[in-house]
Amino acid sequence: MTTTRWLFALQLVAMGAMEMSGPFWPLHLRRVGDLTPHALAWVSAIAYAGPLAMAMCTTPWWGRLGDKVGHKPMLLRALLALAATQWWIAATDNVAVILSVRLLQGALAGYIAAAQAYGARLVTREARGALMAQLQAATAIGSVTGPVLGGWLFDAQGFASVNVWAGAACLLCAALAFLVLPAVAPPATRSPGVRERKAALPAGLYGLLLGIVLVQAGKMMPQTFFGLYADEVLHVSNRVTGLCYAGTALGLCVAAPYWARRFAHLAHARVLAQVEWILWACAAIVAVQALVTNIALFVLTRVLWGVCLAALLPVFYGLLSRAAADDEQGRVLGAGNGAAKAGALVGAGAGGLALAWVPLAAMFWTVALLYAVAAVGMRAIRTRSSDFQHLQTTTGTS
Repeated sequence: MTTTRWLFALQLVAMGAMEMSGPFWPLHLRRVGDLTPHALAWVSAIAYAGPLAMAMCTTPWWGRLGDKVGHKPMLLRALLALAATQWWIAATDNVAVILSVRLLQGALAGYIAAAQAYGARLVTREARGALMAQLQAATAIGSVTGPVLGGWLFDAQGFASVNVWAGAACLLCAALAFLVLPAVAPPATRSPGVRERKAALPAGLYGLLLGIVLVQAGKMMPQTFFGLYADEVLHVSNRVTGLCYAGTALGLCVAAPYWARRFAHLAHARVLAQVEWILWACAAIVAVQALVTNIALFVLTRVLWGVCLAALLPVFYGLLSRAAADDEQGRVLGAGNGAAKAGALVGAGAGGLALAWVPLAAMFWTVALLYAVAAVGMRAIRTRSSDFQHLQTTTGTS
């Protein structure tokens, strides 16, 4: 099996393991903490947003370290950190300890950025967009299977078993990565003068980073309340909750290759123009989720939402990777993942705030509103970025 296929398989298993607990944190925290609804809203927000905040701070640093020493050690470090912290969480029912370990997990992990930077050194610049889509598809497949398996384990054996098995999967991935992935030497160091002139990110990348923040905020916001919504509004079991949660990842997995091919040769301005319309489609689909209680229709809207999401984050990562120099892949993709963490932090914070004040049955309307704001923000990025103005004029994009 080729190195890129091993990388795909490792990402699928590791991210699937981490998604096993994804929808269920509010339910677990409610059980162990005996919390009021307002307290549960804030604690759930911290459980999701805390690791993201820590990762946002540390992921670029890990990326720069990987540029210096190679990205395989960063892969191993992330997988071992995930295994250790999942087992630690499995061993405690103390809310404060759970939240503290989640923060530590966010600071030490950063697997996705490490995998992207490692993979970028394996392929040509032209193939990096396709590689980013493949890795995102691996994450999506893991996100389909992980919540379903996690829901079954949660119902059958309890939440601790979910984390024990997730930690075991991450440890297995670390062992396989050590054995089968070749070490990739860091790129040759440029002269100090050249490095100093290129210390700042190219101006055009900042618009892409802001776009990542916007789209990731909309994707993350429902996580803070999804388990509670499924339990109290849809009235379904943990198994069905996992299935509903996985519908989004299924749509993303199926549609990611199509969107990668569609956007592969389009100019940045054309891509961003189409992304704006996809954000409006997300707002409409999420609004439908707010209206339906039939489980089949609800899962269908989740799948359609995933189809739209496949056109967002993977596309931005591909644009970032193509725009970055060979010896800055870790740094730039680390910045991209930091932006994704920042957007997820915004989404989780907004979800926690809304959950504290908005009736649970109306929560998806707040997500639809956030997507509408993101679409307006994308229009502002397109029209105000000087890097894309010439392309917009020559292609006739509006």
